[in-house]
Amino acid sequence: MNPLLGKLHPYPFERLRALTAGITPNPALKAISLGIGEPRHATPALVEEAIVAGLKGLSVYPPTAGEPRLREAFTGWLQRRYGLALDPVTQVLPVGGSREALFAIAQTIVDPTRPGATVVCPNPFYQIYEGAALLAGASVVYANSDPARNFAVRWDSIDDATWARTQLLYVCSPGNPTGAVMPLSEWEALFALSDKHGFVIASDECYSEIYFRDEPPLGGLEAAAKLGRTDFRNLIAFTSLSKRSNVPGLRSGFVAGDAAILKQFLLYRTYHGSALGPVVQAASVAAWNDEAHVVANRALYRTKFAQVTPVLAAVLDVALPDAGFYLWAGVPSSDGKPGDDIRFALELLAQYNVAVLPGSLLARTAQGHNPGTGRIRMALVAGTDECLEAAHRIAAFTRTFQPA
Repeated sequence: MNPLLGKLHPYPFERLRALTAGITPNPALKAISLGIGEPRHATPALVEEAIVAGLKGLSVYPPTAGEPRLREAFTGWLQRRYGLALDPVTQVLPVGGSREALFAIAQTIVDPTRPGATVVCPNPFYQIYEGAALLAGASVVYANSDPARNFAVRWDSIDDATWARTQLLYVCSPGNPTGAVMPLSEWEALFALSDKHGFVIASDECYSEIYFRDEPPLGGLEAAAKLGRTDFRNLIAFTSLSKRSNVPGLRSGFVAGDAAILKQFLLYRTYHGSALGPVVQAASVAAWNDEAHVVANRALYRTKFAQVTPVLAAVLDVALPDAGFYLWAGVPSSDGKPGDDIRFALELLAQYNVAVLPGSLLARTAQGHNPGTGRIRMALVAGTDECLEAAHRIAAFTRTFQPA
């Protein structure tokens, strides 16, 4: 058995299930879960219609690199969204959702035979980054987010000796769970570090199309182009239809960027057997070529957050994020230190039958503390009425919650 499997940490939801195993939620209230970030808005009809129309394609093996019309749909969207002109043959590849690709890129990039092979990721973080790094044979170093700076990641907390060992850096913008968007200055600093030390940047951008202000979030490839890095050297961006188009079950996305890296990634994926089926490709073409359903989806989130956020902000340390569909809220404390996010979540579930995810389960202790401690993540993925009901229950609970 691969001994590296023993290094994997339980997933946050597994840890939460263990913590709540002895709890009986209030049976007088209908269960509401704000725990898992699974989009629950309706799947666009055009995607469903494309799936039905594409069923005859099941009789052929799909190319790992994707059909030409799929790659052209990717580059067409990148042109419309970011004003970028990428080569559909060499600079984009289809993937089975961003999660699968974020894992696979570490297996492609990391050379575990090099002394001190290191992967850096933000903290808190999407646990795939950590698992991918560990199974690739690397060590993981965590860069904490800073609530005083809109949860910007403190990349400057990583010393130069660590950067020198780093082979891969995961970034997430808009961030999970904080919703923070990286500005151009932050990208410029990371590009300079990449140039100096040679590591690859994997930019997770799966929340890029859910935002609350007029200007859409800056993407990694867009930032590179603004800084004259039109070859996108050592940069790969990951995006997905799951959140953008409400099709998490489709398992479809794409990666784009440095052609030299994508050539090697395609080689890995060819052996890994990662081709998207023809039906998925047909549905993906339809989704990437249509923006109307994305605008409508974004409007639903804006309406929802506009109603829910003030209810929670009256009792918790929380504000409208830059983007994404999470609220990252601080729970009450009595001594100025971070509150007990796990106790808050467990008592909320028991008394009001609302599930939220304790922030400390989404992070690791680094630089002396766990930056998720004292916060909860709430995924506002259900309908507005259900999310509002959950918010009112959370508010009622918080008013009676006694911090230790």
